[in-house]
Order: sequence, then structure tokens, then C-alpha cells
Amino acid sequence: MRIIFCTLLFCCFTFLSFGQYVPTPAATQNQPILLKGATAHLGNGEVIENAYIAFSEGKLTMIKADAASTDFKNHKIVDVTGKHVYPGFIAMNSVLGLREIGAVRATNDHREVGSLNAHIRSIIAYNTDSEVIPTVRSNGVLLAQITPQGGRVSGQSTLVHFDAWNWEDAVVKADEGVHVNWPRQFTFSRRSGVKKNEKYAEQLQELETFLYAALAYTKKDIIKDRNLKFEAVRGLFDGTKKMYIHANDVKSIEAGVLFARKFEITPVVIGGRDSWLITGFLKKNGVAVVLNSTQSLPRYEDSDIDQPFKTPLQLQNAGVSWCFSHGDYWSQKNLPFIAGQAVAFGLSYEDAITALTASPAKIMGADKQVGTLEVGKQATLIVSEGDVLDMRTSKIVHAFIDGREINLSNKHKVLSEKFSKKY
Repeated sequence: MRIIFCTLLFCCFTFLSFGQYVPTPAATQNQPILLKGATAHLGNGEVIENAYIAFSEGKLTMIKADAASTDFKNHKIVDVTGKHVYPGFIAMNSVLGLREIGAVRATNDHREVGSLNAHIRSIIAYNTDSEVIPTVRSNGVLLAQITPQGGRVSGQSTLVHFDAWNWEDAVVKADEGVHVNWPRQFTFSRRSGVKKNEKYAEQLQELETFLYAALAYTKKDIIKDRNLKFEAVRGLFDGTKKMYIHANDVKSIEAGVLFARKFEITPVVIGGRDSWLITGFLKKNGVAVVLNSTQSLPRYEDSDIDQPFKTPLQLQNAGVSWCFSHGDYWSQKNLPFIAGQAVAFGLSYEDAITALTASPAKIMGADKQVGTLEVGKQATLIVSEGDVLDMRTSKIVHAFIDGREINLSNKHKVLSEKFSKKY
């Protein structure tokens, strides 16, 4: 029986390896490029009509309106009149490249055993040859925060771009934050109602003991025995790393923020389902929110059915720093469209773009590199024929990562072309 299973498993992976379709990474930019005539959405709320956008050696060198009189004789000129240019979108809290086929355990490397895994570096397991990645970047998502899952402390996330031969080439900002799954005081289900978590105090004590021990470790002048877990959280105390607290209900969000404040850490909340109820508390404490997908039902029976769609506008109006995230990994390709739904519920168009670009970059401390179209930043951007937030009209025709024009084909497009010829 074991031999048969191993044979089937071998055949499965043989089939998968021969069926892969991942475009070859683009060559380094070797000629200055000019995009002229498009409407440029800079990511900071500003819009430039008839924009001239130039970049060389992977960096943006010019963004201005109507620069027709400027000499661009050394540039490759791409006429994008009537189209729209945006910074590359950023997927937050993602396991892209860590999961491939949910039902095949060998292709899942997004969580580790144990509870306190601060030393786990998600980037080490990141697979640049994932077939999922091309399907996501063809919708304008060019970067992602690769995030581990599981345990009380999951590990460290890294910001990557989606055009690389290996994980070393993909890194934009390595090990930028540590992820904590906050224990819930109560659980709720429609079948059993509200139930108290009897182990809450014990779970909280475990986390508190770990951080106090880590803080004491970082204050030592001489360290004889290096502790990898404590070394991983050193950046939380000196501000070089973010603490991401995964929490959704009001009590968990408040408890997590106040807990972090005991260690003089300003956390970022991931999830934030009920964040709209405590916007004053979040703003007072300077806490940013990475919203989970708005494409969901409200948690409570007495909530408005469209509450998830309204939350982005409520956070925006309250002056809370926030950004979008969406789903697991395959569904990241729909990230722009959940922003479009928020626009339908009152969020301004440019605020939605900011929440896909500049805001996530700023939250991760990578805003000097990516997130907006500004001179000196990485030339990571997309060109769309229609409204990139509308699934009916969005069509990405060009995409550049560090100035390299990438191949926008993917497995879905290849199969579509194949069978459209047959039928």
C-alpha cells in the first residue's frame, strides 16, 4: 500500500512539474523608457493628466504633465494615451509563494509547529516559481508581504516583488515585522453562541513572559549564548521592526494595543473587523489597520449586512491609517476589485488607490522605495486600459518591476487561449 501511495505521489508531482507555466523573469532594464500621454495616479492622492513618466536603471527619473518639449532621444517611447498608470499594488498579509495546492501538504510551507516562532523567516520558504504569482501580477498586484501563519507568534514577514529567479532577488524589505496571533477572550458561533476562552490568561501570560525575557536579553552588554527567538524580536524594541497583531473583535484589538504599549511598541492591527467601532482609540494610539477582505458577511446578526463594505470609509473619515488586504493566496488577484467595492460605498477613488499602494508601503516602512510614483523611487508600476478597480473594464497592458517590463501571461490565460481555439 505504501509503495502504491509513493508511486501516485511521484506521478502527481511529475505531472505538476511538466504542467508548470511561470514566465521567465525579465532582463535588467538597459534603456531609459518613457510612458507618455496617460493619466497618472501617483498613489498619494494626486492625479496628473497627460503625464510623462520616465525611468532609467530601475528608478523613476521624471513624472510631470505635458513634457513634449523635453528631449527623449535616448528613451524607448511608449504611447499610452488614454490609459491609466498606477504604482504596483501591494498584497498585505499573504501566503503567496508559501502555499501552492491546499490539499497537497508537501506544497504548503506557511506554518511551523510550536507556539513561539518569532525566529521563523517566511522568506526562506518563498517559492518564486509558484504558478499562482503570475495570475496575481497580471491584475496589477506586483508586490506582497509574505507572512507566516500559526502559533502564538508566527514569525517574520518580508516584502517581495513578483519578478525574481530566487527569494534573494525578490526581497524588497526583509524581516520587516513579527506577527502575533492575539488570543481571544470569547469565541462566538451561531450554533453555540458566546463561549469564554478558559485559557486566555494562560495564553496571555505565555506571550508576556516571552517578551519580557526577550527585552531583558536585548539589554545585555555581553551575550554568551545567542537566542534566535530573542534576536528576532530585538527590532520590536528599537523600532526597526513592526509588531503585527492579528485581531478582529474590539476586546482583542484594545487588549493587543495596550499590551504592546507596555513594551513601548506601537503595533499594527491585522484583521480589524470591528475597528470601525473604536476609531478614536486607534487614532489616539497611532495604530494602523490592515483590513481583512471586505468581501465577507458581518460577524454579528445585528450588524448591517453591508458593514464590511463601509468600514474603509469609516476608518478614512476618522483619520486612522489603514490599507486593504484580501483572502488567502489565489484570491489576491481580486485585491483591486475589493477596493472598487469600497469606492461604491463612498470611499474616494484616489483614497482607494492609496490604500493599495502608499499606505501598505508606509505601514511596512518601505515608502522610500515603493508605493508612489515619485522621482528616485523604484519604477514598479502598471498601465491599464480601463478602470483598474472595475473587474468589467480592467485590463493591464503593461507592468514594470524595477524598470523591467514583465510578461503578463499566466496559466489561466494559456488555458483560455488553448481551449478557445478548440471550442
